[in-house]
Amino acid sequence: MNDILLVITNLPDAQAAAKLAQQLIGARAAACVNQLAPCVSTYRWQGNIETATEVPLLIKTTQAAYPRLEQLIRAAHPYELPEIIAVPVTAGLPAYMDWVSQETSLLKE
Repeated sequence: MNDILLVITNLPDAQAAAKLAQQLIGARAAACVNQLAPCVSTYRWQGNIETATEVPLLIKTTQAAYPRLEQLIRAAHPYELPEIIAVPVTAGLPAYMDWVSQETSLLKE
């Protein structure tokens, strides 16, 4: 059974995004984090329509590592309500999927 997840979150700037990426990899909560180019997000918050520039992160992890990953994001994230969306990966290169599982395991062989 495939337990790989793609987790999406957004940070307010490149420095915060890079710092979080390093924390997630260092804690073995993620195997890989892609920091994308800044984008403009439009959303409704507390009754107002807001627009902000944000830096998206695409995070590759496993179901087993997800609780650790979510805890780290919530602790480090500057937003009151951070976007944390986990999407199951239904197919992928088997060797890559194995690598994600190995890199997010707390026990390193």
